[in-house]
Amino acid sequence: MKELVEVIAKALVEHPDEVSVTERESGRDLIVELRVAPSDMGKVIGRQGRIAKAIRAVVKAASSGIDKKVSVDILD
Repeated sequence: MKELVEVIAKALVEHPDEVSVTERESGRDLIVELRVAPSDMGKVIGRQGRIAKAIRAVVKAASSGIDKKVSVDILD
């Protein structure tokens, strides 16, 4: 999941070298944390959170084969 979020985020932002994605597991949950440059935050979130929702939907669809709940957190 980490690689998927990283590819999507790097395609959206102006500073792809500042994209950082980390994964951490907490029981049956897998949390993917995305960090981008402050100037790119709006591009990753989108108007009314539409792009963030789309990223989460793609990750959810990609994770349907694993037995974990995957969530994407966008951090500043």
